[in-house]
Amino acid sequence: MSNATATVGHVLVGVEEGSHQQDVVRHAARQAELHHSPLHILHVIEGHGPAGDDADQEAGQGSDATLAARGASLVEPLAALVRLEFPGLMVTAEAVAGRAAEVLLDRSSKVASLVLGHRGSGGFPRLPLGSVSWQVATHADCPVLIVRPQESSAAPEQRVVVGVDISDVSEESLDLAYAEAAARGARLELLHANFHLSELPTGPGMVVPDFKALDEAAHRALEAAAAERRDRFPRVQVDTRVERVRPSTILTEASHGAALLVVGSHGRTGLRRLMLGSVSAETLHTAACPVLVVPPLTHD
Repeated sequence: MSNATATVGHVLVGVEEGSHQQDVVRHAARQAELHHSPLHILHVIEGHGPAGDDADQEAGQGSDATLAARGASLVEPLAALVRLEFPGLMVTAEAVAGRAAEVLLDRSSKVASLVLGHRGSGGFPRLPLGSVSWQVATHADCPVLIVRPQESSAAPEQRVVVGVDISDVSEESLDLAYAEAAARGARLELLHANFHLSELPTGPGMVVPDFKALDEAAHRALEAAAAERRDRFPRVQVDTRVERVRPSTILTEASHGAALLVVGSHGRTGLRRLMLGSVSAETLHTAACPVLVVPPLTHD
C-alpha cells in the first residue's frame, strides 16, 4: 500500500468499509480523468487515534500492523480496480487511523477536490449536522463531490446544472460549473428560483410583487453571468431558466438525468443561504445525480 499523501492537484476519494465503494471510486476516477489529475484513495479507520496510540492498544483495538493490514485490504483492491478500468490514470492508496472528518478536512486544503459517498450508496454517513459527510461538504477548503450511485443515472445526459441566486451570485460555483461542463463537453443549465407563492406578502397594505418584472430581471442577471464567461468557455452551450417554485424543487427536478449538480457552501447555495434544512442541505438529500459543493475563495 502506498504511503504517499495526496498533494495539490489530486482528486481525493474517501472510502469506508461497506457496499458500493467501487461505484464511489469509479465516480472519483472519472472526475480525476476529466481533469487530468491523479487519484488518491483514502480510508480513515474511525475509533482509533494516531498509529501507536497507547489507549487504543490497551483497548484491544489492534496493533499498528493489524490496522495497516486492515486498511490495505480495503484500499488496495479499489486501487487495482482503477488501474484496470482507468489504465491511464495515476492512482495511489492509503489508510490512516484517526477521526474521518478531521483527517478529510485537513487534506482538503492540499487537494483539488474531494469525493465522498452518501449514506446508503457508499462512503460516509448521511448528511445531518455533525456527521462526516456534512462536516466535510460544508467546511472543506476544496470542492466536495457527494455521490449517490444507486440513485444516479447509469447513463447521464451531457448536462451540468447550477443554481444561481441573482442577489448573491456565487462566482466560484458558476466558474466551476462552467469548467465541469467544458470538461464533459456538456450543456450547462443556469437555474434561478424566483418568488414562491408561499412567500407572497399578506395583510393590509401589502403589495403583490410584479412577477413579470422579477422574472425579466432574473433572466437578465442569468444572461449577464453567461456573457461574462462566454470568452473563457466558448464551447459551453448555456440554457437559462427562471421558475416561481421552491429553490430545492427546481434543483431536484433538474438533477434527474443530469451528469452533475453544482451548489455553493459557506453561506451560499447558489439560491439561498446554507444552513441546516436550507436548500443545499435539502438538495444533498434529494438530488438524483452527484452534487458538487463549492466553497468560496475565502472563508468567513
